[in-house]
Amino acid sequence: MTTPHNSAVRGDIAETILLPGDPLRAKFIAENFFEDPVQFNTVRNMFGYTGTYKGKKISVMGTGMGVPSIGIYSYELIHFYGVKNLIRVGSCGALQGNLKLYDVIIGMGASTNSSYAHQYGLPGTYSATASWDLMYKAVKVAEEKGIPVHVGNILTSDTFYSADTDSIAKWQSMNILAVEMESFALYCNAAHAGVNALTILTVSDSIVNKEETTPEEREKSFTRMMEIALELA
Repeated sequence: MTTPHNSAVRGDIAETILLPGDPLRAKFIAENFFEDPVQFNTVRNMFGYTGTYKGKKISVMGTGMGVPSIGIYSYELIHFYGVKNLIRVGSCGALQGNLKLYDVIIGMGASTNSSYAHQYGLPGTYSATASWDLMYKAVKVAEEKGIPVHVGNILTSDTFYSADTDSIAKWQSMNILAVEMESFALYCNAAHAGVNALTILTVSDSIVNKEETTPEEREKSFTRMMEIALELA
């Protein structure tokens, strides 16, 4: 069946999918890493493709920006299309001074200022974490490829332009590595459905060092995280 946001039918999408926020990054991954990519979605220009990588079927699809957007797409991928392994490959802003542009971060956990987990009616605060199997494999792949990675807690923020000018310093004091806008919802959806999720990020800018990359660099140059993620199929 199709959904209001995805024109694929069941079977068009592999059990393992890479999820960049930018649909043009999904296009870049399919065209540069997949063998025989086939596009399965163009609804709302949220491009999705399925192909093979080293003989294994794999998919990639954009998710857009923010918790609500990835919440919709990841839910549908899991519940309507049978996806079992969801790997976010995204950009982030570094919150610690030792992180440099293009550094790769693996999100062991995702803190948040979002209310996304309220829907579950939990009697406390939920800790959204990556799937151990995917995270362990990703770290091993990075070691084998000689790609240095930082593993730790990241922040999924609902606000890009925040009126609370003190919030970043407070998250930094808790040793949060970087800020992005999607992983908490992805981890919640995966945990609730009993499937696997992992976030691999590339530092696109540093809030500490006041450095940043260009939109074209974010689309086409963040290849080390892609190389790690592709090996997880």
